[in-house]
Amino acid sequence: MTRLKLSDLADEKPVRLTVELSARLHRQLVAYATALNGGDAKGAPGPERLIPAMIERFIATDRSFAKSRRAEPRT
Repeated sequence: MTRLKLSDLADEKPVRLTVELSARLHRQLVAYATALNGGDAKGAPGPERLIPAMIERFIATDRSFAKSRRAEPRT
């Protein structure tokens, strides 16, 4: 199995946010969740659990964003 970028879905208090996805993207997220669950669709996390983790991972690995954050003056 390929190594996926997401490994742990933290269980934190959520903030409600409504997002509209294309059907194609939703299918891809469902397939990703199935792969994350070892190929088993039963018990795989839903897209609503994947999206926050994916965005968090993206931001954490964005070097340009990190560099700009370090350059901001602290208050």
